[in-house]
Amino acid sequence: MKKTVLSILMAAASAAGFAQNPIVQTNFTTDPAPMADGDRMYIYTGHDEDNATFFWMNEWRVYSSADMVNWTDHGSPLSLRTFSWADGRAWAAQTIERNGKYYWYVCAHSKLSNAMAIGVAVGDSPTGPFKDAIGKPLADGNWDYIDPTVMLDDDGQAYLYWGNPRVYFCKLNKDMISINGEVEKIPMTTEGFGGPVGNERKKDEVYKDSYTEGPWILKRNKNYYLLYAAGGVPEHISYSMAKKPRGPWKYMGQIMPLSNTGSFTNHCGVADFKGHSYFMYHTGKLPRGGGFGRSVAIEEFKYNADGTFPTILPTDKGVSPIGTMNPRERVEAETMAFSKGVKVESNDETGVYVCDIHRGDSIVVRVLDFGKTSPSTFTASVASALQGGIMDVRIDSSHGPLICTLNAPYTGGWEKWQTITANLNTKVEGVHDLYFIFRGNEGAKLFNFDWWKFQ
Repeated sequence: MKKTVLSILMAAASAAGFAQNPIVQTNFTTDPAPMADGDRMYIYTGHDEDNATFFWMNEWRVYSSADMVNWTDHGSPLSLRTFSWADGRAWAAQTIERNGKYYWYVCAHSKLSNAMAIGVAVGDSPTGPFKDAIGKPLADGNWDYIDPTVMLDDDGQAYLYWGNPRVYFCKLNKDMISINGEVEKIPMTTEGFGGPVGNERKKDEVYKDSYTEGPWILKRNKNYYLLYAAGGVPEHISYSMAKKPRGPWKYMGQIMPLSNTGSFTNHCGVADFKGHSYFMYHTGKLPRGGGFGRSVAIEEFKYNADGTFPTILPTDKGVSPIGTMNPRERVEAETMAFSKGVKVESNDETGVYVCDIHRGDSIVVRVLDFGKTSPSTFTASVASALQGGIMDVRIDSSHGPLICTLNAPYTGGWEKWQTITANLNTKVEGVHDLYFIFRGNEGAKLFNFDWWKFQ
């Protein structure tokens, strides 16, 4: 549906005061790597396990959005199981598209070297499926080999960077799965990064900063930018600039200073999408989150007139919507702006769906454009192995107008799906946020939720 000026204005108005960060509440997500592809923004993340006491990470996940506020969970199309040579530490990664193929560069612990290594997977779509592209690490054998970031330059040359506590660098061949030449070390100078590598620092000298890990490479106009976590622990985000991919680099200062993020690490990614610039990072702000339970957050920003970065501070509010959704098209239940209590699962037959729904849980979907003619029914796909439950559908707030009530029955199993339709109690026109409020027996799982639509 073509969006009207009125719809956009109403969408912007509904954004006021709405807390969007962290953007995913069903899982811990970390180390965001954004990629704009067509009409959607994709974010590739790590996954901190619940109740983790270290970075014991086993998979990577994918989320996407067309409006920057409603995020669809595409599950985990890549994990340690994808790589026969890996046995632990599915840490930071990044995906890039070239000639219709999607290349996902990862780091993981290598069984071959008993150290960290850089690997690469390939897929035919942004959400996979993905497979190990070469059956072995792309670069192996060094505990410094973490946090790969990749860039495709204007002349078609691809570059890969990674490293902690220094930056490694190489060219990639056109196949994107082999190295052209040798792996180089970028000189870690005071001029380039605010200070040298830790063991090269002089005792009595004061330095501006220190590169730590998590590089993010990008090119804008004729400038190359290398963003990175800095300062040791706790980390802030700083950056350097250059006129060539290998430098020389010039330290430019901090982007996100030390802030109350709830996490002692940080890791950023930057991307432009539909005329907007976005800075992504992680926090420990979810319930039971922290240094080993991190979650992706987003801030919109504008480059300074000279191409430098402004100071960007973390917020709970996050970003405003840049479009609206059509509620008359099938919407996956795992597409949401905010949720409370629920989780997600997936399988080959159903894909991703919402689960662990209990009384008092909720889901919010932002900026739905119902147009000038109200729908008359609401339909959802649900499944329950117990007594089921009730879904109250409200608009604009958790206590807003109740537009319909859907009864989810016992269906014979948690993946025995039934399509249930309820009539609307009142007309709904224009742009509204949608609230799903769940009711049922105290303590019991109520039902699973796969998709919904209005008609």
